Amino acid sequence: MKLLLIITSLLLSSHLWAAEQSLSQLLTDIKKTQRQERSLNKTRETEFLAEKQNQQKLLNTAKAELATQDKRSRRLKSTLQANEQVLSELETKLKDRSGVLGELFGVARQTSGDLIAELTESLISAQYPNRTDRLKKLADSKALPSIEQLENLWFTLQHEMTESAKVVRFNGQIETAAGLRESAEIIRIGTFNTLANGGYLRYSSETDSLVSLPRQPSSQYLNLIEDFSATTSGLATLAVDPTRGVMLSLLIQTPDTSERIHQGGIIGYIILTMGAIGLMLALFRLIVLLQTGQKMQQQITLPNASNDNPLGRVLLATEQTSEQDTDTLELILDEAITREVPALEKGLSIIKLFAAVAPLLGLLGTVTGMIATFQSISLFGTGDPKLMADGISQALVTTMLGLCVAIPLLFLYNLVATRSKMLVQILDEQSAGIMSRRAGK
Repeated sequence: MKLLLIITSLLLSSHLWAAEQSLSQLLTDIKKTQRQERSLNKTRETEFLAEKQNQQKLLNTAKAELATQDKRSRRLKSTLQANEQVLSELETKLKDRSGVLGELFGVARQTSGDLIAELTESLISAQYPNRTDRLKKLADSKALPSIEQLENLWFTLQHEMTESAKVVRFNGQIETAAGLRESAEIIRIGTFNTLANGGYLRYSSETDSLVSLPRQPSSQYLNLIEDFSATTSGLATLAVDPTRGVMLSLLIQTPDTSERIHQGGIIGYIILTMGAIGLMLALFRLIVLLQTGQKMQQQITLPNASNDNPLGRVLLATEQTSEQDTDTLELILDEAITREVPALEKGLSIIKLFAAVAPLLGLLGTVTGMIATFQSISLFGTGDPKLMADGISQALVTTMLGLCVAIPLLFLYNLVATRSKMLVQILDEQSAGIMSRRAGK
């Protein structure tokens, strides 16, 4: 029991000693940490005080700079006010000294600007390029123009007026419709038109060159160009566009005959086909009837009947029945004439049919064209007339084609029918003569 108490006391004493040792170590560590933190704080405080002093120096420097700039600003403001006052006095003095010259120079600059616009589109610039360079300086200048600039303006105006009254020939570069450049002899008629290679040209202000038209006007104008180009002196006839290309551009947009026909569509081609067939048939029948009439006239003077014409065949029928009485002879003549009449009137019904159907087809094309026009209006409205142009063109062209086909066919029908009736009348007259001679016998 005593031993146990001794052991227990020893253990307790050892634990108490260990606890005492750990507390001493903890106290030592705390003191050490406090010393380190105090050192770090002192370092930070030192840095802060140094930075504060530096910031104060920067602030003082900025305040000094601000004061310097304020002084400079006040000085510049006073200088600006003084300069504005001097400038105002100089402007007043300039106006007093220039007087009416200010208005004159304003007119010169305005005239220069107007002349630049005129020269940019002038055909004379194709022969004399780069005439607007000096004028642009005068038009854009704010200062008073010099004597040289005013003389150049006057000379350019005089040159434009003088050249506008001339017809000149010169060699230059032209741009073909295919986009290729080639040299050619160019004829310039004032400021109205330019000619080359037997056709009209237009002036392109974007490229400063003469360009062949993509399409030339009709041959009646081109023939005048050939005659005019061959003339070296005296007067010559030529079609001139006084609007400087506006009328010419509208003229080349006018559809030719083939384009007009194409506007009629399939109905237009049907009308023309009928017209061509009717025309050929009418001419063929007219030629046949003329030849038949000549043979019948020759048969009247011949003593013997021939089988190559209607009258000869009728006479041959009467010769075969010379012993019959007049009633029988009359029946034979009627039968012979009846056989010949269809051959003489052959084709008349078809020609008359074509003449009657052509305007009806034209009316059909008019109706279909107006239907297409109203469909365009219902879809796109009436804002763009070009959308309705196709339908209106078809309506008008088919009507025109129908009338152009029907009117000649009616005349030809009447001509052929009249000729046929004349030949039938000759047969009737000759048969009546045969009857009268047989009755006399």
